[in-house]
Amino acid sequence: MKFVDLAQIEISAGDGGGGCVSFHREKYIPNGGPDGGDGGDGGSVIFVATSQLHTLQDMRYHRKYKADNGRMGEGNNRSGKKGKDITIKVPVGTLIMDLDKDNEIIADMVEDGQVFVAAKGGNGGWGNQHFANSVNQTPRYSKPGLPGDYLNLELELKILADVGLVGFPNAGKSTLLSAISAAKPKIADYPFTTLVPNLGIIRYGDYKSFVMADIPGLIEGAHLGKGLGDQFLRHIERTQVLLFMVDVNELDIKETFETLLRELTSFNAELAHKPRLLCVTKMDTVDIEGYEDDFEVKEKVIHISSVSRYNLEKLIYTLAEYVT
Repeated sequence: MKFVDLAQIEISAGDGGGGCVSFHREKYIPNGGPDGGDGGDGGSVIFVATSQLHTLQDMRYHRKYKADNGRMGEGNNRSGKKGKDITIKVPVGTLIMDLDKDNEIIADMVEDGQVFVAAKGGNGGWGNQHFANSVNQTPRYSKPGLPGDYLNLELELKILADVGLVGFPNAGKSTLLSAISAAKPKIADYPFTTLVPNLGIIRYGDYKSFVMADIPGLIEGAHLGKGLGDQFLRHIERTQVLLFMVDVNELDIKETFETLLRELTSFNAELAHKPRLLCVTKMDTVDIEGYEDDFEVKEKVIHISSVSRYNLEKLIYTLAEYVT
């Protein structure tokens, strides 16, 4: 299934049915009173968040959603049938924004099973039975149904994860995720192996766990649209901690780390305030005993090897301290 994390759709709730103008007719009662029934309410458009979906692909190809109109009222005080609602399932983590109101966020679907009525159906109109009074006992008018809501929406999926992996291509993000979780991301020795975000559940201690997200590798200028990473930076905005991963064989580890940090903060300045760790990867490729850092950063630094599993347990429990 293709990964799609942005979609624009139009939704229309159903119009309410019109009220009925009718008078009771029965043998031996030629001039019965008004008995026009009310129109049925229009159907609504309802969003439901589900953990069973991981993409907005369906909305990319199905752009318009219309709920049913309510039926007209009938004689003998019979109300019209309510229009059928439409339910749209979206992945947990989906933001719903109103394009006609400067992308105002109208719902943030962060819980499995969360329900949001985005477009409410129009109310059905009153039948003429409601308008009879002592002055006018035979009203010959009713109320029309009201139109349903119409919205032009943008849906944006932001994956829910506790830890976000940040690094240039081939920094070892996918290898780490596969080493400490059951996730099976594609791994190869060339750039941009990861083309979609991957999630892994990291278990530790007694029945404890947190979720880690691996996004495609960044390149310098990613926040300006270069490479692939800019398409997926939104997926680390919800994380509680950022794990910056830098290959131990980089010529200047500190400069690489600072470049990654600049890309993130240029995309969203608020990311600068998230807790972060620096993870120096691929320690199996150097002499661990003789290795010494030649850089200084304010962040906590952990050296790991996903291949030899060096310091992976330490990394997991360090990350767990940041996850509430």
